[in-house]
Amino acid sequence: MPSINRIVMRKSSRQWVNALGPDRLRVAEISGKWGESFKFKSYDQFRYPDYDICEGPFTDADGKPRKFDLIIADQVWEHLDRPYAATKNVYKMLRKGAHFYVATPFFIPYHGAPIDCSRWSARGMKNLLIECGFEDSAIRSAQWGNRHAAQRNLETPWPPEYREGEDDLTDDPDFPMVTWAIAQKT
Repeated sequence: MPSINRIVMRKSSRQWVNALGPDRLRVAEISGKWGESFKFKSYDQFRYPDYDICEGPFTDADGKPRKFDLIIADQVWEHLDRPYAATKNVYKMLRKGAHFYVATPFFIPYHGAPIDCSRWSARGMKNLLIECGFEDSAIRSAQWGNRHAAQRNLETPWPPEYREGEDDLTDDPDFPMVTWAIAQKT
């Protein structure tokens, strides 16, 4: 059962990725395994911290950045020491017209696996993407949350599983729990 923190985000994010035509995309995912749920043309996983995207782009045998149509960073950017450097490295790996999808928590408990460093609102995430080279008009960012979900996040074990029919999924724009964005390299 998915976490209450991800229900709304997953529905929106799945629509965004499906609109790109997954079967045509060469994809890299940095940590996580959400990308496994799509039928991509090709799909490579790079695990953090074994591969630290802050250090540089994924390279081919010639040492040149590998190029992808979509790079997914699902629930990992909050763990990076240098998310600006990491985002700039992602930008280098995108073909022109390609996309970067990133999702992070905003208001959930500290979870140092191995470390926990940053949080972004939808506006903050958009600003990060702009500062790393993406055009403002080529970015979609969103956030979701409410006080009910925040209270559920105090439960153990964590993260709290979604309880259909019991959990309130109404969005309170002043109380975000999660943030996600997709940016296109123009």
